[in-house]
Amino acid sequence: MKVVDWLENFGINDISRVGGKNGSLGEMIKNISSLGIKIPNGYVVTTEGFKSYLEYNLISKKIEDILNEIDYSNHVSLKRSGIKIRNLIINGTFPDYLELQILDYYSKLSQNYKDAEGNSQEFTDVAIRSSSTAEDLPDASFAGQQETYLNIRGSQNVIDSIKNCFASLYTDRAISYRNKINFPHEKVSISVCIQKMVRSDLASAGVAFTLDPDSGFKDAVIINGSWGLGEMVVGGSITPDEFVLYKPNLKKGLDSILDKKLGNKTKKMVYDSNPKQPVITIKVSEEKKKEYCITEEDMVKLGEWCTKIEDYYCEFYKKWCPVDIEWAIDGITNELFILQARPETIYSNKNKNIYSTYKILKDQNRNVLVEGISVGDKVKSGKVKIMYSLDERDGSLGEDSFEEGDILVTDITTPDWENIMQKAGGIITNKGGRVCHAAIIAREFGIPTIVGTKNCTEILKNFQEVTVSCCEGEKGFVYEGEVKYEKEEIELDEIKDTETKLMLNIANPDHAFKNSMLPHQGVGLLRLEFIINNYIKVHPNALIHYDYFKDKKIEDKELWSSVENLITGFKSGEEYYIKKLIQGIGKIAAAFHPYSVTVRFSDFKSNEYKSLLGGKYFEPDEENPMIGWRGCSRYYDPNFIKAFGYECKAIKYLREEMGFENIIVMLPFCRTIDEVEKVQEVMKSFGLVRGENNLQVYLMCEIPANVMLGVEFAKYVDGFSIGSNDLTQLTLGLDRDSDLVSHLFEEQNEAVKRMIRIILNTCKLTEKKIGICGQAPSDYPDFAKFLVEEGIDSISLIPDSLIRTKIEIKKVENNLQYI
Repeated sequence: MKVVDWLENFGINDISRVGGKNGSLGEMIKNISSLGIKIPNGYVVTTEGFKSYLEYNLISKKIEDILNEIDYSNHVSLKRSGIKIRNLIINGTFPDYLELQILDYYSKLSQNYKDAEGNSQEFTDVAIRSSSTAEDLPDASFAGQQETYLNIRGSQNVIDSIKNCFASLYTDRAISYRNKINFPHEKVSISVCIQKMVRSDLASAGVAFTLDPDSGFKDAVIINGSWGLGEMVVGGSITPDEFVLYKPNLKKGLDSILDKKLGNKTKKMVYDSNPKQPVITIKVSEEKKKEYCITEEDMVKLGEWCTKIEDYYCEFYKKWCPVDIEWAIDGITNELFILQARPETIYSNKNKNIYSTYKILKDQNRNVLVEGISVGDKVKSGKVKIMYSLDERDGSLGEDSFEEGDILVTDITTPDWENIMQKAGGIITNKGGRVCHAAIIAREFGIPTIVGTKNCTEILKNFQEVTVSCCEGEKGFVYEGEVKYEKEEIELDEIKDTETKLMLNIANPDHAFKNSMLPHQGVGLLRLEFIINNYIKVHPNALIHYDYFKDKKIEDKELWSSVENLITGFKSGEEYYIKKLIQGIGKIAAAFHPYSVTVRFSDFKSNEYKSLLGGKYFEPDEENPMIGWRGCSRYYDPNFIKAFGYECKAIKYLREEMGFENIIVMLPFCRTIDEVEKVQEVMKSFGLVRGENNLQVYLMCEIPANVMLGVEFAKYVDGFSIGSNDLTQLTLGLDRDSDLVSHLFEEQNEAVKRMIRIILNTCKLTEKKIGICGQAPSDYPDFAKFLVEEGIDSISLIPDSLIRTKIEIKKVENNLQYI
């Protein structure tokens, strides 16, 4: 039996001989490279080689004795024992036959090798990777437990690095981790892969997941990347670029890009000619910081490769098997490579029938100290403990001061920190992205974590009481003091389906994947205002007239500079606005596909539009914006028609180029029949025609005129959605924004209920669908009961109230069966 052999001669069934990582690499080279996926070649020192090394040096029994003496409650005992074992391994020597085989394969791997300048070289640069028999399995990750050495060249350096990989089977974190999960030390072994290096130091590299790692959403590919070697992404030294692709579209050849976020790529890791320090970290230029690290073409190719790899593993394991992938682009050849692929182990093994929610309670002071990228969805309060390293020599807190439940605050974590991380109630870092080491470990152990805050170690103070909140979307918040929250766990199998369609009101795309896990029947209301306010931030007319105002409004130089920074990287302000709409709407449409998603065109009031960048130059001063220039009255107005066209173009692209025909559009605040006709003519001029490509048009029923002329309006639309907030204020003749009359605002007022009864009867008469998307059913179970009894088709609710309302509505429906 060979103790050294080429990667392609092994596969997943050889894990006992080559470990999880090498078994996976060999499997891909044998069976997946034929699909056009490029994987660097390499060879393996098997576990038999490792065993031979231990036996030759007579150290197996010594290692066993040291392990048996460890006091795992004492980190000093663990550290000393780990050092003893690693020194035994590193100070050993290879049997002659084994060393000769290793170097012979290295020579063959190096044949015809040329360096970056095109000069022939005797030996190639290699990556030397550890591969444990207990890692990268479908039900256990052992992430980051063993070492990898990059840019290794020359016989002696290869031999030394393999020894170091052998020794890394007994790093402190690996010993501790195996003990924590009760994995016997004697059952684990190690193999080493010697693989050709990809020159990503001259280009970019990163990681990818074939699911959303925070929500478990199956139909997304999440890609993180940065300039240089991928270790900066995995280690969390920078905040990487992030890209979200829609898996079904990758398979259909449709536009699949749901989101792109520019990271904070301040530095990169590159090769160095010094053999004692083969990789170094250097600064990224200001120009490169503003560029995405991968082209859209390579991004899509990578997404397609990821789905093919996932499909292969699913077939192999006969179950859903999302994968965690490392990728790189060679800066010399511009070729894309897959470096590793392993089964994702957190969400694929999670109980999908339990839906857990955390919610920060309202009516309490919430002072935000720092914010960053949230990992997971939990909340935890505790005392801040700031640590810069595990070996503190600068007078700051050390390992001994860290207690169970403390909030770990640091610049960045590495695999060495796992003992501390497992004790932490929460983790906050200056650097890192959603797939860095801290994030992966945090998910595995269920620790609320916020990465990429940039300045947490400067703002937060030791022993300060804080609350780490990861339950509010992709952005995580650190609040001052102990903030109250509630947790709810729901057994989804116990929630019975209702005859009334229960849908969701969704505004924030960042919540879409998580909320799609609820037992829903689509999205009854997607409000564009949130996307415009939080993603776009600029008044559309400020983009349309950008060049004019940039030159003429000298006193607003700072404002126009802010606009310029936002649209950097886009061809024009129009492209920026439309693409941001596409990304925001698209993420929600993808999350809930194939269920319908009803997109309400923008319904900002003039005072709200005025708060956007540049808005003060384009918005009138109105005494009562609530009943002023809003909704449909804007869409055909010469002062806004082009801006409305941006929204139409985004919808048209999403439906036709991305295949999201589940999108329905809805017209808000439409006062007259003439207005609904005008707006649909404008829509037509931008390529949106009711009935074409199954496009449905709904009308917000929120003005008494919509109710009184329901039969006439029904001729122009496919359905209605009751906006209970505006219908209440206009039926009762009050401004719901006014504190002076707010006590009179009551959706359950009989006048409002009569309005609803009228429009429900009209819809039955005209055979039009009708639902409600206002706040009232979410807040008042009695109101939801009234709607069901009156025969409403659908009720759209905020996610927090869906389960509770569904249970109540099922009771109402059961009672109606006996009447």
